Amino acid sequence: MDTLLEIKNLHVSIEGKEILNGVNLTINKGEVHALMGPNGNGKSTLASVIAGKEIYQVTQGEILYKGKNLLAMPIEERAREGIFLGFQYPVEIKGVSMTNFMKTALNEIRTYRHLPPLSAPEFLARMEEKKKIVELTTKLSNRSVNEGFSGGEKKKNEIFQMAMLEPELAILDETDSGLDIDALKVVAGGVNKLKTPENSTIVITHYQRLLDYIVPDFVHILYEGKIAMTGDKTLALKLESEGYDWLKNA
Repeated sequence: MDTLLEIKNLHVSIEGKEILNGVNLTINKGEVHALMGPNGNGKSTLASVIAGKEIYQVTQGEILYKGKNLLAMPIEERAREGIFLGFQYPVEIKGVSMTNFMKTALNEIRTYRHLPPLSAPEFLARMEEKKKIVELTTKLSNRSVNEGFSGGEKKKNEIFQMAMLEPELAILDETDSGLDIDALKVVAGGVNKLKTPENSTIVITHYQRLLDYIVPDFVHILYEGKIAMTGDKTLALKLESEGYDWLKNA
């Protein structure tokens, strides 16, 4: 297998409090991994550390991304290297149009990879193609980033950005949070359409219902700061029916 991300004995703290205490995880190209677990056990922390959020302190362990030391990369380099983080609560960026935002981000990545910037017709054609993936209307794409968007529209917009940037590793942090069933199907359908043998996705969720639409290759339970158990989709079904208390005796 072609390994994309390898996390070894990762320990992470914030303000002196340890949140992750020995996470080990390997993700190969072409795989979808679901990360589940109770609130406060480190799921979003792990996502933020991979993406490069600086408020966390890595006290032990390493993360290799495409064989490179990820922890030595600044946050913008991680994005240029193909890491994408979809937020649970996407922020509004007033005064910045979606078109300009995406064009700047995409051309930054292309410059980093020694590719020429897209011409205006090429960029607009790409936008039209990718909008169809999540049924994003022109009305939404012409507005400032997430400004005045509903919760479902913001999540669709996150997947649209993912489609435009074509990351090698996408981390979706509770993308299903607050979505009705129709929006959930659109968002999940977008994720499925973007899956290739060369990219990988980490889906962080509390709910098995998302995994009815995005079927993971592996389900991991992050419990008390480390991955306590790994299985297939049936593990998510067990969590939904029995909760997490049984993990104490597992």
